[in-house]
Amino acid sequence: MPDQPQRLSFAEKAGYSLGDGAAAFVFQTMIYFQLNYYTDTLGISAAAAGTLLLVGRLWDAFFDPMMGVMADRTNTRWGKFRPWVLWTSIPWGIAMILAYTNPGLGMTGSLVYACLTNVLLMTLYSANNTPYSALSGVMTGDVNERTRLSSFRFVSAMIAQLIVVGFTLPLVAKFGQGNKAKGWQMTMGLWAMVCVVLFVITFLTTRERIRPDPKQQSDPKRDFSALLKNGPWIAMFILTLAHFATLAMRGGTLFYYFQYYVNQDRLFDLLQSLGLTGAHGNYFLNAFGLIVDAKRSNVASVGFSLLNMSSQLVTVAGVLCSAALSIRFGKKAIAIVGFSLSTVFMAAFVLLPPEAIGTTFLMEYIRALTYAPTIPLIWAMFADVADYSEWKSGRRTTGVIFATILFALKTGLSLGGFAAGWLLSGYGYKPNAVQTPEALRGIRMTISVYPAILFLIVIACLVCYKIGKRLNLQIQDELAERRKNFAAT
Repeated sequence: MPDQPQRLSFAEKAGYSLGDGAAAFVFQTMIYFQLNYYTDTLGISAAAAGTLLLVGRLWDAFFDPMMGVMADRTNTRWGKFRPWVLWTSIPWGIAMILAYTNPGLGMTGSLVYACLTNVLLMTLYSANNTPYSALSGVMTGDVNERTRLSSFRFVSAMIAQLIVVGFTLPLVAKFGQGNKAKGWQMTMGLWAMVCVVLFVITFLTTRERIRPDPKQQSDPKRDFSALLKNGPWIAMFILTLAHFATLAMRGGTLFYYFQYYVNQDRLFDLLQSLGLTGAHGNYFLNAFGLIVDAKRSNVASVGFSLLNMSSQLVTVAGVLCSAALSIRFGKKAIAIVGFSLSTVFMAAFVLLPPEAIGTTFLMEYIRALTYAPTIPLIWAMFADVADYSEWKSGRRTTGVIFATILFALKTGLSLGGFAAGWLLSGYGYKPNAVQTPEALRGIRMTISVYPAILFLIVIACLVCYKIGKRLNLQIQDELAERRKNFAAT
């Protein structure tokens, strides 16, 4: 029967994963570089840029539930969710380029243009990523297979993140040749073409197998009101809000940490010992601008790129262990342990002096390794929440479940980016200037203590989340039997 839990082929899991790889080109650019692009390339103040990000991401967050309803009500021969991945691919690519184009309209004009193009990009992100995320909940009903699917997904996302954080700034420098605005436009044009190709592959290689009861009538009001009675959904909603506020806050500030706090001479010495300096550097790396020039003008960019590229390799290793760990111990247990350890190592960054370059890299590797197994588990748990809702109510509302969780995700990103901008401004940060000790303290706190506090909220939500390993398997078996019955009618 098509609605029975089943294993997915390698090709289908890999094809599905490429959609999140594509999304990572926007998501990771947004996390790591968007705030810096607005302040240091468009010339917008940190506070205004933080507000701009808040507006765009809040709109995106509020659009997600609407998108979830539209996706649940979509009926085509390709399914409910797959078509949206295809339909939005080319508009997505165009919006990426527009969002990182400097119109040269002056302070006010650039601010308005940035706000409009950011809202456009976020709208298309939601129209694509909400159905894409929900797709994982209808490809298979096997809870362990979903975890494997999520692991595939996030290996692709981590590889894309490695590419984005490793090559974006070097490519901006290479394409721009001193013109950062031109460099950003050309780099994002390249990333946009990659995204379109990956989305098309995802559409062509995936299939939807789990469908709601044919007698189920569309009732968005009933579906949304039922969420407030769904304990696991409430826990995951708050968890996602705090989780992605943390990622936006820390990710958006990490480059500032390398640019202004880390001792540039000690960082140069490390890069020199790795062969990343001068004319003797590797030709491949030099082609992408990952060699420090003779004037040391790109030490921070190369150091930041090296840290993120190498830590992503560590993250991939942790993600690959996720499925096996969760099958043995359960998603909830592994997630609690992973977030707890990650919180400790993230908070410890506030203790590092500017000269502790090696320790900085080591600490980030340990943090990445402890955090990595939680990445696919959280997304597999979202699908489990959709199953729990169907198990309790008899109604399958995958789109609404994922859309509202994505609402929390986008709201968290909005608040995290907003908080990062305002925290930097409050501590006295000035773009492209020597920072005061207080501004440097603000940068350090915003990549360590403040996000660690938010992770404590994540851990509390996981403790309250009641879908453990045993209940997860019970729900899977009972839903499979129900689907067998209504498929036969």
